[in-house]
Amino acid sequence: MNAINKQTLSPFHQGEQAIQQRLGVRDKMERFGSQVIRDYMPEQHREFYQNLSYVFIGYTDLNNRPQATMLWGAPGFIESLSPTQLIINAPTLAGDSVMRHLPAGAKIGLLGIDLQTRRRNRLSARLIQLTDTSIKLSVEQAFGNCPQYIQQRGLEHIQPPTLSTASTSDIEHLNAAAIQLIKQSDTFFVASAYQLSGSRNEGADISHRGGQPGFVRVDDDQTLTIPDYAGNFHFNTLGNFLLNPQAGLLFIDFKQGHLLSLSGRAEILWDTDENRFFNGAERLWRFHLQQGQWRYHALPLRWDLQSYSPNTRLTGNWEQAEAARNAYQLRKQWQSYQISRIVDETPGIKSFYLKPPSAQQPQFKAGQYLTLKAMINGKQQIRTYSLSSAPDDDFYRISVKLENGNGDHPPGVFSGFLHERSQSDDTILAKAPDGAFVFATPPERPAVLIAAGIGITPMLSMIRQALHEAVRHRNQPKLTLLCSVRNLQQRAFYTELNALVQQSPDALKIYWTISQPEADTESMPPNTFQGRITKRLLQSIIPSQDCDVYLCGPDNFMQTQYTWLRDLDIADANIFSESFGPATLMREQSATDHEPIAEQAVIHFSRSQTELIWSKNDGYLLDFAEQHGLQPDFSCRNGQCGACKVKITQGQVAHKAHSAALNDGEILLCCAQPKATPQHETPKLSIEC
Repeated sequence: MNAINKQTLSPFHQGEQAIQQRLGVRDKMERFGSQVIRDYMPEQHREFYQNLSYVFIGYTDLNNRPQATMLWGAPGFIESLSPTQLIINAPTLAGDSVMRHLPAGAKIGLLGIDLQTRRRNRLSARLIQLTDTSIKLSVEQAFGNCPQYIQQRGLEHIQPPTLSTASTSDIEHLNAAAIQLIKQSDTFFVASAYQLSGSRNEGADISHRGGQPGFVRVDDDQTLTIPDYAGNFHFNTLGNFLLNPQAGLLFIDFKQGHLLSLSGRAEILWDTDENRFFNGAERLWRFHLQQGQWRYHALPLRWDLQSYSPNTRLTGNWEQAEAARNAYQLRKQWQSYQISRIVDETPGIKSFYLKPPSAQQPQFKAGQYLTLKAMINGKQQIRTYSLSSAPDDDFYRISVKLENGNGDHPPGVFSGFLHERSQSDDTILAKAPDGAFVFATPPERPAVLIAAGIGITPMLSMIRQALHEAVRHRNQPKLTLLCSVRNLQQRAFYTELNALVQQSPDALKIYWTISQPEADTESMPPNTFQGRITKRLLQSIIPSQDCDVYLCGPDNFMQTQYTWLRDLDIADANIFSESFGPATLMREQSATDHEPIAEQAVIHFSRSQTELIWSKNDGYLLDFAEQHGLQPDFSCRNGQCGACKVKITQGQVAHKAHSAALNDGEILLCCAQPKATPQHETPKLSIEC
């Protein structure tokens, strides 16, 4: 937080505005900021500061380096003379040789925080008067902060006779004690400042940073890397870094009363994939130490950790991030997963809880699937199953319906194996989660999820993830689930879904249709309809034509829903689908590929060192490989699951329409054929298979 930009009357300066613009929240924050950022302290803020036992200060020293420090005293050591003035009576100022030399008019950032109640308020102020025992400030900006990432701590005042003698030690590199403190810290404070060139528009700020122990990474004895989580979108700290890449950090030893202050250069890491593996990180920033100081036994205060913030529990640490990175590198390899638990969801559906190998943390996008492989009756079988767990769970969960078979369809080989022969503590081979059917609707936009039977599994994952993100971003989603089942007993996850509704009644609405209710069913539960989903029912529950719709179920079910949705003017681009087995959704404007197919081609399978002649009558490359004794991985054969994805190092293919995500140099064997060359030469393909 900084001084108001007088030229634009905006509560945010150019650096803050630039980041808000970059992240698409500029207009929203301008409206919001003008309402909550004041040029005076409300009465409740004044009372809050006067009851504090400590306060954090950010300022710029005589070398224009931001510094973070804290002052303390008995409750009442801060006085509010008026809504625009504060006096801090702190004899500890006498021991702060840097701060004591600040001139009148210097900009000060102030953070009042009570770790016991997790309440905090912030000020941007101008120094009026500074003595060895007091500091008088004129308030220029004031606003409250939410308690996210603040850990709850109980405070104890230590009596002077029991205190050890205070001492200081300057450092230029992080010593072993500093590294240990930083690695175990779940809280620190960061000071930043800015001054626009050729202008008196300037400001200083100090803010709180919290996370799991280990959320600050020590790269070496002069470098730290820090995740930046979803916050209030003010971007006071990062906005200052954009204009003045300097920072002051303050770490507290809450048990012994030591302070570690660091000063150095800061850089924002916008274009790195490291935060991809760090749970909760929106971006990263890096700190390069230039100078620092230990203040041993400085504080007459001690804190006991009572509980972590609920938002902190939604984040990760660098050890977990490294495990996630390793898991990603192994995503295309078969690995052994342990079945830790098996739960009956309905008479025909079981959930299998899988523990990933090598202490890997689960990482996937809501809606994706897990690919499993097993030898069943002497034959290798591969299947994909949507994940019904959420990305923040510490396990993978697949929920599998037992396919008993009928006159048209044989019994399910893999589902029978899982239901009848798998037990807790068994292991099974699996590849890391994959799939393009993922939840990507922003919280301000309605989302409708429509499922039939076991198609509810990815929907549950999506709902749980959306509600999880709502806590982290403080932005409530608008979710509607419509699920069709045969009878009341077949309502998989009914209790779990009801609990989610009770937790978030304004964010989630659920409707069921029962096509073949039990004979003794006299009345339907609330929001439950007898019969199948109808177009009229669909129209009644869709909140808006401008919404996203997710479909999962058998092919005829999804095709019917898709047709009705289009009739109701839901845009084709806003309808997303996942299907069972060989089914696939036929869209009005399917982007089928009309690229010319070669009449003949030479196919080199590099792993098996096999070279074969392919002709147009041989069909897709998966069929061709199997005809010649090769056994590539596959599951759906329709380009939905991506299990048959391989790399091609020479040549080109033409794909039929598919929904699997492909990177450069990847093809799907199940729906790819050699592409004709302009010169009508016989093409040669080299495939890693």
